[in-house]
Amino acid sequence: MINRFCLVLGLFVFATISAFAQNGRTIQVDVMYTGSGTVDASHKIFVALWDSADFNSGPPVATKSLDTKKGTVTFTDVGKVPAYVSTAYDPTGAWDAQSAPPSGTSLGMYSTNPPAPAPIDVAPGKTAKVKIDFGDAIKVP
Repeated sequence: MINRFCLVLGLFVFATISAFAQNGRTIQVDVMYTGSGTVDASHKIFVALWDSADFNSGPPVATKSLDTKKGTVTFTDVGKVPAYVSTAYDPTGAWDAQSAPPSGTSLGMYSTNPPAPAPIDVAPGKTAKVKIDFGDAIKVP
């Protein structure tokens, strides 16, 4: 009887975990920085995931970094859609993306109709792939 109970409980837990994993949303962001700055371990590109098109409404939901001019970051288990993504290149080598970007920071975002950010909608269990190409045209004053 105990063995049967353990088996049923194990199957229930496995089914619950499987269902949760299938409901996770993923956003993959391919980034290309074409600006003049050197991107390395100190001068990173930060990619931010937002749950609102108003990037001034609060901190991003998540932030990931790249230490090369071209790369990919992946946000898993995205909870709210539509989501939005932006990029920021740190020219100072001192910014950790925990505060407002410093003067001279190059900015980019995923947009299909500039200058407005484009919403990214992804179904549960699926992956949305977007691309952001940005350079030095838009900078923090």
